[in-house]
Amino acid sequence: MTSIETAHLKAATDAFGHGKLTRNLSTSSLKNSLSKLAVTPLDVTKPVAKLHANLNFVPAKIPRKRRLQMLVVALWSVMIVITTVTFLFLCTIPSLWPFLAAYLVWELYIDRAPNHGGRPSKWFKSSTFWRYFADYYPASGALATFATEATGFSEAFPGITPHLLTLVSNFKMPFYRDILLALGICSVSKQSCSNILKAGSGSAITIVVGGAAESLSAHPGTADLTLRKRLGFIKIAIQHGADLVPVFSFGENDIYQQMANEKGTTVYALQRKFQAIFGFTLPLFHGRGLLNYNLGLMPYRRRIIAVIGKPIRVEKCEKPSIEEIKRVQEKYIAELMRIWNAYKDEFAKTRLRELSIID
Repeated sequence: MTSIETAHLKAATDAFGHGKLTRNLSTSSLKNSLSKLAVTPLDVTKPVAKLHANLNFVPAKIPRKRRLQMLVVALWSVMIVITTVTFLFLCTIPSLWPFLAAYLVWELYIDRAPNHGGRPSKWFKSSTFWRYFADYYPASGALATFATEATGFSEAFPGITPHLLTLVSNFKMPFYRDILLALGICSVSKQSCSNILKAGSGSAITIVVGGAAESLSAHPGTADLTLRKRLGFIKIAIQHGADLVPVFSFGENDIYQQMANEKGTTVYALQRKFQAIFGFTLPLFHGRGLLNYNLGLMPYRRRIIAVIGKPIRVEKCEKPSIEEIKRVQEKYIAELMRIWNAYKDEFAKTRLRELSIID
């Protein structure tokens, strides 16, 4: 039964009483009953009007700084689209074809920067663009902390050069790949990890361990980590004698609202199938818009705090056993739990449940 049908039945019941209807109604009582029914409002609100009424629009006058922060985040949110469209536009200019062809050959077959530490630019990482990006939330998450100087990482940890790692496929995208390389972002391949760690003291890699699978569990107020089966990064750390430093970002799951996709649902099954085929997944989410606060694809302004834990010392071993890897993993998980328990009441006040290791 639809809501309108329910409203109609309720109106009829209120007008004629809860007893059985009879054919012996007087003219006056029937007229009175029909008049009551006629003035009963029906729930026929138009969807567009209802949506408009629920939108919380941005005021006409907001500080210039906040507008710039919003613009920067909006640009970064669609940077892949911008760079792709730019490349395709340049392809429409015949005189540029030789240069574009040379660029593609260099990108696909010659350039080894994605597996060798990138091409970090101190100027680019320290630019005002990234300060506006970090101040939008405000954030000290993975990108802002480990790929830029927006949060002052090099001052807080002198002598350490972090390299945030991402999917290999990102380095197949013209122009976008060059932005990533200028930030010191590299491929998450095993060879890339090994090359960076071999570069010497102070060279560090930053891996978002849960990856695409964990993004499907990212709902506001939750902290469900995909970690139990992730042993590769621990093995690499042991093979190179590199300390493991757990980092937990409070608030990252709060910047978007994701469609319900619990295990067993059709949505979840389709997302995992997509991930199996393409190597990444597409969470169905929404955030805010440029002109409103509650509908769009931009992230909400929610504080993100990255807490860096205590280093976990490891003994170098070329061929660590599975028992040794799991022993180090337990220490890693224990340090994550310590961070959570120490800071949850300060940085996760609106949590719906406690930190959970789901896979």
